[in-house]
Formats: sequence, structure tokens, C-alpha cells
Amino acid sequence: MEGKKMLVVSAHAADYVWRAGGTIAKYIKNGAEVHLVVLSFGGRGESNDLWKQPGATAESVKAARRAETQAAAEILGLRNIEFWDLRDYPIQTDEALDERMVRKIRTVCPDIILTHDHNGKDVLNPDHNYVSQWVFRCSIMANSAGVRMEGLPSTRQMRLFGFEPHQTELSGFVPGSFVDITGTYEQKVAAMKCFKAQSHLIQYYTDRAFLRGNHARRISGNQSYRYAECFSNFFPIVGEELY
Repeated sequence: MEGKKMLVVSAHAADYVWRAGGTIAKYIKNGAEVHLVVLSFGGRGESNDLWKQPGATAESVKAARRAETQAAAEILGLRNIEFWDLRDYPIQTDEALDERMVRKIRTVCPDIILTHDHNGKDVLNPDHNYVSQWVFRCSIMANSAGVRMEGLPSTRQMRLFGFEPHQTELSGFVPGSFVDITGTYEQKVAAMKCFKAQSHLIQYYTDRAFLRGNHARRISGNQSYRYAECFSNFFPIVGEELY
């Protein structure tokens, strides 16, 4: 992991923590350079508990969500963060945002992009499906020499992985890669606890890490794997041998 570059694109303020917090912290801990783009704070669709508070406004909800995600990012060790402050439910992009994302990809030159599952079947959140396809499209543009940007040459093909969606079975998600997060599990739990606006998800994702740890042990035979996260693979894995 040392020297690797990772770009994480999260539709909402907490998505990257629920679904990849342990992996992100592990990469940072082992010397990778990790960049995060939070597209929206999830003020319209992922902040119900905050809206129930007396006197809640769009600005107060946004401020609370920003504080939560900044605190979580600090726990994970994330320093390179951009908040694009898009409107959610629905998240929509245009040509200007396409260019902005392509520029971001070319600036970071990531070895790995982490974003939402590429199958586009998240039954509970169409924002996640949209963002996945959009990031994939922008990555292809970033790789194309014909998409000209002065001072920013095209990137080489990077590896893309998709977050495990909420309600996995209902969304038809099939794991492609498992990452052992035993060494950063406590960081992930602490980061999840920052999100008071979605406290009902903390136990769900704590249980999910335990379940995926069980799968990781069974598949690998490595009994030291206690907790894990899993991702879909946008592309097949290529190497000198099967592994």
C-alpha cells in the first residue's frame, strides 16, 4: 500500500465511512495517499434525525453534517478532503461537473478509485447508482488522450472498486474483493459514532464488518481476519498468475 494513491468519491457525507472506513484507514496507516471527494452533505435525504430537531433549517442541517464528517475523517486519518456541496435527492451533474471530476482524477492520478457499487441496483438510494455510473464515466474520460486539458495529461487505467450497498441482498450485490480491517476496525467504529444524524446505521455496519470478517476467514483460511469490508470489482483482476 505504501506509495499508492487512492481517490474516494462519496455521494453523501457518511457513505465512505459506513462502507469503506476501515479500508481507507488501513491504506493511510500503511503509507498510501488518500483523497476524498464528498459530493453532498445528504441534507435532504440522509439527515432525518436532524430535521426532527426544533428549529432545524437547511443551513443548520448542513453545518451538522459537515461537522460530523470532518470529525469522522479526522479519526480515519484523512487530510485531503473536498466538499462539493451538491444538492442530494437527487444528485445531478452537468458538463461542468464532468470536467471538474476529470480534472480531479487527473490531478490525483489514482491507482485506485473507490466509489459506489457499479451494478446500479441500490434499491434504497438512486443517488448511489447515479454517482457510480458518473464516476466510472469520468474515469474513462480521464484516461482518454482525446479529452484535452492543458497541463493535465490523460491518466493510465486505474482499478475501480464499488462500496457494498446498504441492504446488500435486496440490492443484488456480489462481493468481488475482501479487505481485512481488523487493525483499523476500532477506528471505523469510532468514526461511525460521529454520525448522530444516522445513528441507526452504526450497529448495522458493525455487524456487517463482523459478517464479512467471517467470510474473509473462510475464503482465505487466514484465521487472524476478524473484521472485513468487501467491494465489487469494476474490472477483472489481471496479473502474472491466478491469485
